[in-house]
Amino acid sequence: MPDILTQDIQFLPGVGPSRKKILSQELGISTYGDLLQYYPYKYVDRSRLYAISELTGDMPYVQVRGRILSYETFEMGPRKERVVAHFSDGTSVMDLTWFNGGKYAKKAYRPGTMYIVFGKPTVFNGRINVVHPDIDQADTLELSAMGLQPYYSTTEKMKKAGLTSRAIERLTKSLVERMKEPLAETLTDEMVARLHMMGRDAALRTIHYPKDARELERARARLKFEELFYVQLGIVRYASDQRRKYRGYVFPRVGECFNTFYSHYLPFPLTEAQKRVIREIRRDVGSGRQMNRLLQGDVGSGKTLVALMSMLLAVDNGYQACIMAPTEILAEQHLATIRSFLGDMPLRVELLTGMVKGRQRRDVLGALAEGRIDILVGTHAIIEDSVHFARLGFVVVDEQHRFGVAQRAKLWGKSANPPHILVMTATPIPRTLAMTLYGDLDVSVIDELPPGRKPVLTQHVYDTRLTALYDSIRRQIRLGRQAYIVFPLIEESEKSDLRNLEEGFEVLSQAFPEFRLSKVHGRMKPAEKDAEMQRFVNGETQILVATTVIEVGVNVPNASVMVILDAQRFGLSQLHQLRGRVGRGADQSYCILVTPNKLSDDTRKRIDIMCDTTDGFRIAEADLKLRGPGDLEGTQQSGMAFDLKIADIARDGQLVQMARDEARRIIDDDPECGKERYALLWSRLRELRRNEINWGAIS
Repeated sequence: MPDILTQDIQFLPGVGPSRKKILSQELGISTYGDLLQYYPYKYVDRSRLYAISELTGDMPYVQVRGRILSYETFEMGPRKERVVAHFSDGTSVMDLTWFNGGKYAKKAYRPGTMYIVFGKPTVFNGRINVVHPDIDQADTLELSAMGLQPYYSTTEKMKKAGLTSRAIERLTKSLVERMKEPLAETLTDEMVARLHMMGRDAALRTIHYPKDARELERARARLKFEELFYVQLGIVRYASDQRRKYRGYVFPRVGECFNTFYSHYLPFPLTEAQKRVIREIRRDVGSGRQMNRLLQGDVGSGKTLVALMSMLLAVDNGYQACIMAPTEILAEQHLATIRSFLGDMPLRVELLTGMVKGRQRRDVLGALAEGRIDILVGTHAIIEDSVHFARLGFVVVDEQHRFGVAQRAKLWGKSANPPHILVMTATPIPRTLAMTLYGDLDVSVIDELPPGRKPVLTQHVYDTRLTALYDSIRRQIRLGRQAYIVFPLIEESEKSDLRNLEEGFEVLSQAFPEFRLSKVHGRMKPAEKDAEMQRFVNGETQILVATTVIEVGVNVPNASVMVILDAQRFGLSQLHQLRGRVGRGADQSYCILVTPNKLSDDTRKRIDIMCDTTDGFRIAEADLKLRGPGDLEGTQQSGMAFDLKIADIARDGQLVQMARDEARRIIDDDPECGKERYALLWSRLRELRRNEINWGAIS
């Protein structure tokens, strides 16, 4: 017997071809199953009746039982009218008002018939009034059975076609009534019992028509867990397959390069966090399995030094290493940093980006293929087909979220065996999101800054106090420091009131006539941009006016001031990244967030969080809760192709961990995915993954 949930939505009474087209275009609903999994966004208690005499204008949605006494019609201009029904329950009289659909109301709802009216009461002309009420005949509506009424999100196009929240509710009710047989279970009976879960059939019916809040919560918990469980099962299975399938290069030696660097070239003592991460990496590369490790650490925590020492382990064992960065500026920064760290050690470190051309490029490619280059630093140019390594054993991917799955996978083809992979990010990722986006990677965290670093002081300044702000910038520059001033846009937008970098640069040039300014934005030619950046790095200019192009890849220890104009337009993670451009030297640094006086509550929360803490993980958790995972920069590129319909990674952290633990338990018991007791789970996973990309393969 075919599954009812696979049936075409147009055959559900009340839909048809035209409504199916709208549902498909607006909500992606094409089958009965799609509709059943279009969950309400809120519920209103429909179990209580009120008397009109007890209603006030500040009450939430209410319902009353009574009769329409009469109608009045008021003209409102050409072909427009307002229809008002006077409605009484015997305790008082209220008005029901239609600005649209009044003619239909007069035909559909007859005076003298007993109705139940539901809506939001307001006061107009001294009388209780409900605009565009929901109306049902009293003898057809069972209040005790109705419980919590579901509300569904709709679009303007849907509303014009009559597909309001109430219409979706009626379609869903019709569907549930047609589901005569229980829906098939998607978790094993043992799991449902052990985890005290509601069954799938009951959960999918209850989520639309819960009798009370407790029943609703049980249905939600079941459906959220199921979503998260299959996400985690896919990730954990992929990671398990990788470990069993691929043997990694073994680096048994801690040799001359590593020891010489550690003893004579280390620029500053390692923090305990750095030592811990290096021990974790050493254990991985000596284990015989391919390493896939995510290294998280705030800006300035010393990730590049850890990456270099890890690459030296590869060199000591006869392998080459490479580090891939998302931009040419960041690649050049890594090259300069690594060469500076290594000093006169006899190691060859070269750069490969789109700017390396002609004879220089041929020389690099030839030396790389012959094994005469120890460490290659570059951009996505590294993964081009023309690039061949003699013996690639270790790969560092910086700012991982800026590379796509296919780009990263190309690195695997550069070596006989998959090289060890170290993924680095300065964008702190909340634990629940990391478990989902980077679930097949082991995670290392550098959670302390090198000694001598002072936390950046962050202040909120209104744009009415720019004169005083400019004076404080002037004082810092006269002390020998430098400053960044960041604009959100490059040029004027008719749809926006954002400050304009081009005009702003002119204003700032007049405000600081005694200083030299550089200007950098994303639309400049690379050579021009690099030249301007270099002027600032060399100290030839004192103020760098820029867009967020400086978010990563700029290391100027002398810069002590970061001013972010229109800070309300930036997300928390982006503000944190920009703040990380200062505080890289021993001097006290400042981050100034400039906004208008009028701010929304959410924006004010973001600004307050930035001023209260410099802890990137606290900021990332707050950002996740305020904006959700789909809005966080990088999550879409990271392969987050699954679609969570009801679970919320930001707010369902306990369920994420529970799903993770359950997935691990099953994989540990059935690594080959062949045991009969889990056949249902593997079948369901294949069904869910049929049309998805392999988003687990992120290394």
